[in-house]
Amino acid sequence: MSLVELAPVDLSPRRGSTLRLVRSELRLVLGRRRNIVLLSGLALVPLLLGTVLFLTQDSALDGQGPGFIGQVTGNGLFLVVASLFLCLPFLLPLTIGIASGDAIAGEASAGTLRYLLTVPVARGRLLAVKAVGALAFAASAVLAIAIVGLVAGAVYFGLHGVTLLSGTTVPLGAGVLRVAGVVAYVGLSMTGLVAVGLFYSTLTEVPVGAMAATVVTAIVCGVLDQLPQLHTIAPALLTHHWLDFAEFLRLEPDWGVLGQGLALQAAWVAIFGALAWSRFTTADVSS
Repeated sequence: MSLVELAPVDLSPRRGSTLRLVRSELRLVLGRRRNIVLLSGLALVPLLLGTVLFLTQDSALDGQGPGFIGQVTGNGLFLVVASLFLCLPFLLPLTIGIASGDAIAGEASAGTLRYLLTVPVARGRLLAVKAVGALAFAASAVLAIAIVGLVAGAVYFGLHGVTLLSGTTVPLGAGVLRVAGVVAYVGLSMTGLVAVGLFYSTLTEVPVGAMAATVVTAIVCGVLDQLPQLHTIAPALLTHHWLDFAEFLRLEPDWGVLGQGLALQAAWVAIFGALAWSRFTTADVSS
């Protein structure tokens, strides 16, 4: 064995180029005008919902709708939960599907992907950078709803101790922690969808196709999850555990149920992340 083989390899240039790519990707994803519009649209949901509930709380509309919404007028913290509940079926997956589906396909469509591959970073690492950007956007989407919901809820209805589903009331501090758990769980529940979007994004140079396929996957999983005839496959569907965040509003949360939800997302991330890696590292890039 030669001394060259024994000499330590200086990985600092590689690390430096990767960090520069991550910073550049985050600036691109979070600074893109389209993504800012999407985040602003999500942020408007709790603002509009809070405004409507504030203006109608003394009318015949008071108390109507799902339970989370009915409790908003008594405690602004529930505006966060109610807004996430409303956004989960479609708006949140749509927004995240657009960002993750565009991650690779958008670069290929713009003709910049082959130039990115000239940077001294392996394809697998470039895919990881794109995943970091998509995950950062997904986290920003959930936080946009939560932060605006918290501020609007505090202004319109005030923040008080949280009345749980059992009827027990916990102090404000404990209630904030439980709502934070709801937000964190919803954010982690979107990781599987991000992986799906990245995989579709490696299959095409048409970003709209990858975006649509990602959103359709979430919608189809949601529809299949509602069919009693398919109850045997329901636990494996992407959306099956999305609404389990309600466990945080029980006196004793069922950590087993929450763990199953996170494990399901980890499985989808592992499967579609591996598929995306396999496709991206072997595909011919011509644009």
